[in-house]
Amino acid sequence: MRLLYSALFYLLLPAILLRMLWRSRRAPAYRQRLAERFGFFSCPVEVTRDPVIWIHAVSVGETLAAAPLVEDLLREYPGYQLVVTTTTPTGSERVRALFGERVFHVYSPWDMPGAVQRFVSRIRPQLLVIMETELWPNLLHYTHRSGCRIMLANARLSSRSARGYGRVAGLARRMLSQLDAVACQSEPDGQRLIALGLPVERLEVTGSIKFDIDLDPQLRQQAAELKAALGRPVLLGSSTHESEEALILDAFELLRRDIPDLLCLLVPRHPERFGSVFQLCKSRGFNTARRSAGELASAGHEVLLGDTMGELRLLSGVASVCVIGGSFIEHGGQNVLEAAAWGVPVVSGPHMFNFAEITSLLVAAGGMQQVAAADELSAVLLELLSDDTRREAMGRAAAGVVAANRGARARLLAMIEEQLAGT
Repeated sequence: MRLLYSALFYLLLPAILLRMLWRSRRAPAYRQRLAERFGFFSCPVEVTRDPVIWIHAVSVGETLAAAPLVEDLLREYPGYQLVVTTTTPTGSERVRALFGERVFHVYSPWDMPGAVQRFVSRIRPQLLVIMETELWPNLLHYTHRSGCRIMLANARLSSRSARGYGRVAGLARRMLSQLDAVACQSEPDGQRLIALGLPVERLEVTGSIKFDIDLDPQLRQQAAELKAALGRPVLLGSSTHESEEALILDAFELLRRDIPDLLCLLVPRHPERFGSVFQLCKSRGFNTARRSAGELASAGHEVLLGDTMGELRLLSGVASVCVIGGSFIEHGGQNVLEAAAWGVPVVSGPHMFNFAEITSLLVAAGGMQQVAAADELSAVLLELLSDDTRREAMGRAAAGVVAANRGARARLLAMIEEQLAGT
């Protein structure tokens, strides 16, 4: 099955390259450093000399979730070199912004035998830590064959994804058998992995490391200053996808009839869409400030566009209510905990299957509300924004859920220590 998959990957390679070039029209970084995708790169002598821990984080969300863990590893294992890979330019930018030269960053190779073998033979990792559930047949096969231990960290698997893996049951079983340890976010996620073939003794339910959010004093001070400067209620659209900005702006337009000083803060998920979202706001007649231009939303602005990278946690701290992106389309939602950690009430659409356990905890505690359809959004938001007591109670409940579920990172570090001891 893996050989057939590999042959298909090679056949599709021209289409993959064309897609990269197409995406590079908006984000030129997609056509840069293409050699790394084939496993060709140079690296510091330390990487080839010292033992290596390889951390793979697909994009921005996984990189931010992994960031505290990477800091822990840098501190606890100074004799090891850390190699951090991503698959997207935005993830690459975050790695470099967060860690600079303290880690070696390179794009993960495309899942072709030659590219993966070149990569693995170059860095010779002792442990690969894959964030969440990024399973690739050749990457796992050749990394496992090299003698490197493989760990799936902060793993999650929705029912929808499990059905997809079930269609290639033999290949999924083989991939899961090559994992030495899995740190899973929840019991249902773990049971789905076991049903697909993960040996039960390799599974540990640790919870989500995304609960271990660090709101340090400096960040709290920055958020307090920005909130004071804005000086009005803020509706945050967090990590929005295409079409979601329009529905949030629809709701915002209705809300302003009752709350005329309300500010809409939009933070699109993908940076290549920053320009088009700005044009959308302008076309709707909203006076829009851009965070990237250093503009602070004055009394004359209705919308503030969060068109910068790495600031979502800060911007979440100024929100009165947060609407979660990726939940009004069948994407599966985005991380709700950035807002919840600040004690901000969260509202989402019906599609939160990528964060099902977290959503269940927040809804049950009263810190989050899901709406069945976009046309319900404005009514729910108006109720929250008009009721300080209820909004504050929801915020406390959301923050309480985050506080009660901390500790996954410490459990994950203990599992990493066990794996390294066995190398």
